[in-house]
Amino acid sequence: MPKTIIFHNPRCSKSRQTLAILEEHNLEVVVIKYLDNPPSEEKIRELLAELNLDIRGIIRTGEQEYKEFGFDDNTLSDDELISKLTKHPKVMQRPIVSHNGRAIIGRPPENVLDIIK
Repeated sequence: MPKTIIFHNPRCSKSRQTLAILEEHNLEVVVIKYLDNPPSEEKIRELLAELNLDIRGIIRTGEQEYKEFGFDDNTLSDDELISKLTKHPKVMQRPIVSHNGRAIIGRPPENVLDIIK
């Protein structure tokens, strides 16, 4: 059975709905509460490759921390942004689901169906 991982924020309704869809499909899901256990730089790079996005594609611009911690600085390199994201994971899009070498952002939650079927 493929490994399914969700980077989950239990306080987020979209994250809870995405997890419910995964569970409805009887997948064995590894739940990572990324605010408590932020992904490493290496894991972020893996997710970006699976998502086929650059780092700005998984950054939430509406979070207070986006400006507070300088994510809005367009001169920052991808490596600098990835490093910042490990320290301030609240700015990361949620949820992100990785399944069998592919990943998707669960906004809307039904997006996850594209990678699990």
